[in-house]
Amino acid sequence: MRIIAVIASLLALCGCAAEPKACTLIGTRVGIGLDVDLPGVKSATLEVCWGGKCTKPAVTLTPATTNGRETCTGTAPTDTCGVSVVPTGGMIGFAEVVGLPSEPVTVTLTLADSAGAVVLDEDLTVTPKQTYPNGPDCGGGGAQAGLVVSAAGVVTERA
Repeated sequence: MRIIAVIASLLALCGCAAEPKACTLIGTRVGIGLDVDLPGVKSATLEVCWGGKCTKPAVTLTPATTNGRETCTGTAPTDTCGVSVVPTGGMIGFAEVVGLPSEPVTVTLTLADSAGAVVLDEDLTVTPKQTYPNGPDCGGGGAQAGLVVSAAGVVTERA
């Protein structure tokens, strides 16, 4: 009788074992994002340096947008609602930086207007952070950092 109780207990404990966490193949872009609110900016260049080497990744700026006013056809559960995209006047971009480490890097950011005249040229140190697109239990997906340029031309690292 004791053997049956022991076997039943073991079977119950085996059924309580935690399932391993499933990790998807979702990836992460590795690099540096830009949010530019400085008026008149049309292009950006970056130079990123660490460990004695530098790279100049391509950066394409596109108009930044936000959600516009919501419109609905009614209030019933079967009615529909929509939101349009509204330009903010700013620009956004992302520079793919292969091998970007999760440690301080030096970045030179140069912004130019539509005539190619430099409107901002600044060096700063940023610390890219490891991203976890599947959660921290699935390992890191790569490092990212972000730069924010205010309308006054002040450059800060995105928090």
